[in-house]
Amino acid sequence: MCEMPSGNMTVVLGGDFREILPVISKGGVNFLTTHHIGRDDRIGTREIFDPKQSYSLYGLKQAPRAWFQRFASFVTRIGLQHSKTDTSLFVFHRGLDIAYLLLYVDDIILTASSTALPQRIIALLHSEFAMTDLCSLNYFLGISAQRTASGMFLSQSKFAEEILERAHMQNCNPCKTPVDTNSKLGPDGNPVCLYMHDPRDPHFTALKRILHYLRGTIDHGLQFHVSSTAQLAAYTDANWAGCPVTRRSTSGYFYCDNVSTVYMSANPVQHQRTKHIEIDIHFVHDFVAKGQVRVLHVPSRFQYADIFTKGLPAALFLEFHASLNVRRPPA
Repeated sequence: MCEMPSGNMTVVLGGDFREILPVISKGGVNFLTTHHIGRDDRIGTREIFDPKQSYSLYGLKQAPRAWFQRFASFVTRIGLQHSKTDTSLFVFHRGLDIAYLLLYVDDIILTASSTALPQRIIALLHSEFAMTDLCSLNYFLGISAQRTASGMFLSQSKFAEEILERAHMQNCNPCKTPVDTNSKLGPDGNPVCLYMHDPRDPHFTALKRILHYLRGTIDHGLQFHVSSTAQLAAYTDANWAGCPVTRRSTSGYFYCDNVSTVYMSANPVQHQRTKHIEIDIHFVHDFVAKGQVRVLHVPSRFQYADIFTKGLPAALFLEFHASLNVRRPPA
């Protein structure tokens, strides 16, 4: 992980404008001191006799964009390319060498397929920008990263502690809370946020219940295991950005009872309850009869996706909870 210098040497001063902005000078003195992050990290002062400014300064709304454009222009020159889904992510791919660089304001996360490749990229960045190499990733955007013998453990325990401290509830008792699959802890999906303009006692009680729940799961996180043979496989019947309003991908509707589907796929007999099935779907019977397709029953105790859609018994919930690698940090 790397970061740009803080304090007076901020990154917004390192961009060049493509537009000229007027400058209002004080007391009739027509000059302006500017800071610019350069190769040798020096602060330059220049006089401006035409009251116009072409370098980014504090408070200008164009400054962050100017900085990002300058950074993106440089990293693309050294071989990295923009990700198609996230403009803050840059990818380097040449032969067997792969590197990913993620930029957030003035913080950088860099990972690569070898130890030598990130060092070369950091050296090139050092030649253009004043920056500090913070070595291994420990904390980024509220997420702490802890390296373990088996991989990496990601959690938001520090962020959750700060929330509880602001509410003076860091020593509250944890409580078990029934699962509500239609409610989220974020501001967009939590019903408590609907009453922020005029909160009453029941709303504060509900909010305190959320914080009690947070206290009980504050040390939970995601455990990622190291494996040289791991393969990522994903299956979906969703379309791609099909909603014209939100551009979200939406899957098709699939109505079935798991066991009934298995029975009907193996039994081609027509009866009253199967007349609603479209004719072109019956090709499944042919594949099952030829032995090319097997329709298997998956018991409910192995349907891990149910943890996101159903209120499960406590024992089954904890089992699925562990199956998703959500657990306490290793000792």
